Amino acid sequence: MTTALLSSLKVTVRPADGSSNPLIQRREKLLTKLGQQKILATALIENEVHTFYREKWVKDEETGEKEKVQVPKKVSPWFYKRNNRYYFEVRSGNKPLELQKGMHAIEVGEEEDLVSTIDTIIEAVVAGELDHLLTKGDKPGTKKDKTNGKK
Repeated sequence: MTTALLSSLKVTVRPADGSSNPLIQRREKLLTKLGQQKILATALIENEVHTFYREKWVKDEETGEKEKVQVPKKVSPWFYKRNNRYYFEVRSGNKPLELQKGMHAIEVGEEEDLVSTIDTIIEAVVAGELDHLLTKGDKPGTKKDKTNGKK
């Protein structure tokens, strides 16, 4: 048996699967949500309405078979207008992240700057600048452990 064909390929170790890392999962989820916010901001700037959809299995009344249909999904914007200025909150688990001590919102200014602000936040998430906020609840002693204190 000859290995001339196989020797022309680059063989390597199987890369680690990042899906088991909770930090990577939280980062990916936040990036997905930020992508949705970017779409909402673009729709606001262009005076359009955007509807997000999710897939759901529904049983057909006549045939009794299940089929997958798309149903509207409510996505609330993370930006709001106060005193003629726009503000943006980065949210995780439906709570705003504290970006600096006591500060949860980013002052955007005009609505045209929303998309560029969201792009900057996306770059920060990819660079890992928000990792300490995404893992905040993972520190020892912050979660109630049922076995804690029991012998």
